[in-house]
Amino acid sequence: MNKKFKKIKKVGLAVLLLCMLFSCRTKKTVVTKNSKETTKQLEKKEEQRPDKGPVEVTTKVYANATEKYIDTYKDIAKSEMQLYHIPASITLAQGILESGSGKGRLSVKANNHFGIKCHDWIGKKIYHDDDKSQECFRKYKDAKYSFRDHSLFLSERKRYAKLFKLKKENYKGWAKGLKAAGYATDRKYPQKLISLIERYKLYKFDKEVLGDSYVKHEVPEHKVIKYTVVKGDTLYSISKRYNVTVKELQNMNSLSDTALYIGQELQVKPSSKK
Repeated sequence: MNKKFKKIKKVGLAVLLLCMLFSCRTKKTVVTKNSKETTKQLEKKEEQRPDKGPVEVTTKVYANATEKYIDTYKDIAKSEMQLYHIPASITLAQGILESGSGKGRLSVKANNHFGIKCHDWIGKKIYHDDDKSQECFRKYKDAKYSFRDHSLFLSERKRYAKLFKLKKENYKGWAKGLKAAGYATDRKYPQKLISLIERYKLYKFDKEVLGDSYVKHEVPEHKVIKYTVVKGDTLYSISKRYNVTVKELQNMNSLSDTALYIGQELQVKPSSKK
């Protein structure tokens, strides 16, 4: 009886162990299945969340390289104006002109946007044909350092001191003053700067910096005056007196030649150009 009981006991234990193993395995399978389903459901919810949608990347489109240049460097120019009192319009116009709107060799290879030559420079250098062959120009790690060096170049040299006595709104005065002080050799340099400022309305950045203190600078126009010819007058002598040309006098007064008579009245518009 003991033997039979022991045998039954062993069989019972074996069956119990099998049941336990089967039960555990089944439970584990169910948990895994639920876990996978839960993960999928969460992923689906994440995908459906509106704030997890695809990010739209907006790319700015510019009409030309100059507009792109202005948009890229306008904030730097305004910051330099706040610190060094150089009109942002002048800085941007010079940068556009000197760097070819950022496409010139000096700006691409050396981040030099203002054509500043080495002089007493101890930093990196680049050699480039300018007025002479292979002249030495400054080389910068980043374009922003070129803008800062431009500010320092103008503010620390005595020959540009008169510029800082001008009103910051007076971009025409600054343009002419730069040429007079020897910044550029091109005789049309002032006109080129003024043309860029007015074409792209760069003066608006001066206004943004100055705020309520900004006053649009107007160059006073000389009124047309009447001049009565006296003995000894010639069109040439009158043109010299009022700083105009003989041709201008002829056009204003519908004269076909240079002949004058005493008592003749001429219209003259004096010029401030020297």
